[in-house]
Amino acid sequence: MAFVALPHLPPPVRKYLRRPKPGSGVFDWDADEYVAGNKLALYIRGKELFAAMAEAVENAAESVHLETYRFGGDKTGRFFAELLARAAKRGARVRLIYDSVGSLELQPETETLMRNAGVQILEYHPVAPWRPHWAWNKRDHRKLLVCDGRVGFIGGMNLSDEHAPRDKGGLDWPDAHARVEGPAARELDLLFRAVWHRQTARWFDCRPGTAPAPGACAVRIVGNHDLLKRFAIREAYVNALRAARSEVAIANSYFIPDWRIRRSLAQAVRRGVDVRVLVPGRSDIRSAWYAMRSTYGSLLSRGVRVFEWQGPMMHAKAVVVDGKWCSLGSYNLDHRSLRHNLEVNLQTTDAAFAAKLKARFDLGVAGAREITNAAWGRRSWGERALERLFSSFDYFF
Repeated sequence: MAFVALPHLPPPVRKYLRRPKPGSGVFDWDADEYVAGNKLALYIRGKELFAAMAEAVENAAESVHLETYRFGGDKTGRFFAELLARAAKRGARVRLIYDSVGSLELQPETETLMRNAGVQILEYHPVAPWRPHWAWNKRDHRKLLVCDGRVGFIGGMNLSDEHAPRDKGGLDWPDAHARVEGPAARELDLLFRAVWHRQTARWFDCRPGTAPAPGACAVRIVGNHDLLKRFAIREAYVNALRAARSEVAIANSYFIPDWRIRRSLAQAVRRGVDVRVLVPGRSDIRSAWYAMRSTYGSLLSRGVRVFEWQGPMMHAKAVVVDGKWCSLGSYNLDHRSLRHNLEVNLQTTDAAFAAKLKARFDLGVAGAREITNAAWGRRSWGERALERLFSSFDYFF
């Protein structure tokens, strides 16, 4: 796609100047960052995802790299700790990055079990105000696993009982997670290694994958971290919304979009695009839920349709545009993901994968309650007061 030539700017800056024309249906503005030859699989529930992840770790011969926001101090966390320990004992290089705040419940004995087996562990920004450069507000919200640099997992599920099936004592939260096999897994591995290097000043390398391309999907891995990449995921959202011609389907667990996303949604509706947003009808963070609901009025008045999922906490962070482009990962449409957290999303123009994600979205909408303008106007004054109160603190969500 053509864009204004500014040779004095480096490519990482120049490429953000490319914008699809509204309604153009152009989804290749970052075509140079998509890698072909990948195979994708979609997971909505933890039961299937955790089994697939366990299989990948057990089959790993060289390396296992796991980065997660929440490493639970529960049955699921213990299961993965034992899994990593076994992989390390048989000779695989196993490294784990977990967020200090998100994994506060991780038991010391569980961490000791992994360290004694040879697992290298990095606690991201420990809760230690006395340390230099302590950063309470900067968290690692990513959820990724890479085995041998060839098989990767990326999405919104944490390693905790919230996503485990009910027959295992879990809450069975629905989410969106993907398995990617191919060169895109190598991109996930590079993101993991970059975090490890920034936090420890130690770099390690891995052998490049030599297996033939297992699939035909073109995939882009986007992580927001340093200054030039801080808004990369948000820019992809905005560009996709600008390119939309017929339909936008968004599922997001903490939907507090900034002004650019809200404006792009409103502009899409004015072009005749059917914009639907699926959000949880109940949330694990009640204050964030009220802050999220405070945005409904402006969205509904501009023609955006909002649906509240009525089952257990809906934890997905996914979007499908025109059935041609889709994205999923750890990125919430809120201030924390935009400004502070380490996040990572997978984007693809593979129509088959987009169709699977869209089908799951449609099932979610079928089990949801639509918030109409009339119903929204009838909510109680108490609810209105709580929404206004917590919307004042949306910077912290």
